[in-house]
Amino acid sequence: MKAVLCTLFILGVAQVQSTSTTNFGSLPHDPGVRTGAPAAGSPLTGLTTGQLSYFQNGQDAFSETIFVQNAPPGGDNGLGPRFNSNSCISCHAFPAVGGTSPLVNPQIAAATAMGARNHVPSFLSATGPVREVRFKTKPDGTPDGGVHALFVISGRSDAAGCNAQQEDFSNASNLSFRIPTPTFGLGLIEAIPDATLRANLSANPVIKAALGITGKFNTSGNDGTITRFGWKAQNKSLEIFSGEAYNVENGVTNRLFPQERDETPGCRFNTTPEDNVNFDTGDSDDVVLFSSFMALLAPPARGPITTSVSNGADVFRTTGCALCHTPSLQTGQNKVAALSQQSVALYSDAAVHGMGPGLADSIQQGAATGDEFRTAPLWGLGQRIFFLHDGRTSDLMQAIRAHASDGNNQFPASEANGVIRRFIQLSNSDTQDLLNFLRSL
Repeated sequence: MKAVLCTLFILGVAQVQSTSTTNFGSLPHDPGVRTGAPAAGSPLTGLTTGQLSYFQNGQDAFSETIFVQNAPPGGDNGLGPRFNSNSCISCHAFPAVGGTSPLVNPQIAAATAMGARNHVPSFLSATGPVREVRFKTKPDGTPDGGVHALFVISGRSDAAGCNAQQEDFSNASNLSFRIPTPTFGLGLIEAIPDATLRANLSANPVIKAALGITGKFNTSGNDGTITRFGWKAQNKSLEIFSGEAYNVENGVTNRLFPQERDETPGCRFNTTPEDNVNFDTGDSDDVVLFSSFMALLAPPARGPITTSVSNGADVFRTTGCALCHTPSLQTGQNKVAALSQQSVALYSDAAVHGMGPGLADSIQQGAATGDEFRTAPLWGLGQRIFFLHDGRTSDLMQAIRAHASDGNNQFPASEANGVIRRFIQLSNSDTQDLLNFLRSL
C-alpha cells in the first residue's frame, strides 16, 4: 500500500508541475501547486522521546490499510459494512501523510478492492478530489445532513455472505460534498484558548462592520466551549474528530463511536468496538494514536519569501482578507511544551461565517447553518491541489471569487462580498502578488 501511495505522489507531483508552466502572459493567475519536497509531515520540534514515539506509532496506524477481517501483517480489521475509503492516508495524503486529497483518487481502487461490487458514483473521478457525500434531506423532506457512505463491503473476499446494498446517489440536487481537511498543526489549533479566539473575533469592529463581516463560533452543546475542527467547526477535539472519522469514513467502531452504522445481518464479522484499548497490555487504541499523531504534527513550512510574496502579504492585509484569515494566534499553557505559548500562523479565526448561496451546502451542524463555514486555515495552501469545501476547483483565483455571492430568499449575501469587491479592484500586479503570497504559505 505504501509503495502504491508513493507512486501516486510521484504521478501527482509530475502532473501538477506540468500545469504550472502554462503561459498566461501578464494576466494574474494561480502560479499552481508549489513544487519540490513536501513542506509538511514532520513532528513538532522539541518533542520528548515518549512524545516522538506516540507520533511515530500514530503515523503508522494512520497509514494502515483496513480490511474487513483477517488483515495481513501491517493492516487492521474493521472495514465497513459501509465506508468511504480503506485507510486514513487515502484521504489525508498530499503533500505528505496527514495532508489532504491527492491528485490520484484512491477511492476509485478502494471501491472494487478484493472483489467488492460497488459502482463508482459520477461525482468521483480518478483525478478528482477524495469526497464524502451528505444528503440535504431525507425521503420525507425533513433535514438530513449526515454522511452517506459511498461503498459497501458486499462481494469482498473478506466479507463472504454480506449482501448490503450500495446507496443511490442519483438525485444530484440532494447531494452535498466535502473534501478532507489537512491535519497539519492541529494540536496547535486545539491549544489556542477560547478567550484568545473570542478577543480576536471582536477585534476591528468598525472595519468589519463596514465590510459586512460578522462571524460567530460553533460551540459544544454541553459545555459551551468553542468547537474548531471540520468544515463547519463541528468537532470539539482531535480525539472526537478521530473517533468519528474512523467510524464514518472507514466503518470502524471504536470507544467513542461503538455501534455499527449498518447492522445488516450477515455483514458483521468482528466483535465491537473493533478498535479498543488493550486492557491487558495497556496498548493504546487507534483513535488515541490518530489524535496524538495529529496533535504532534508540525504545521506546514513556508515557501520562498520573494519581493512579490512580501507585497502580496501587505495586499492580503489591506484588502481585508486578514480580518477572517487571521495570520497568527497564540496558544496558552500546555502540558506538552511544544504546544505551550506558541505562535500559530494558521491564517484563520476558527469562526464560522455566512458565505452566501454560492457556497451554501444546505447542511446545518451545531450552530453553523446551511451557508456557514469555518474560516479555512490557509497554512499549507501552497501545496494544496483542491479548494473549497467540495473541491469544486483547483484554481486559486476561482476559489477566491467564489467567496462572493448575492443573497436570495434562502440565504443572505456572503460576508466576504466587501472584501471580494476590493480584490477585483486590485491592479494586475497586486493581484498576482497576492496569489504568489498565498502559494507561499
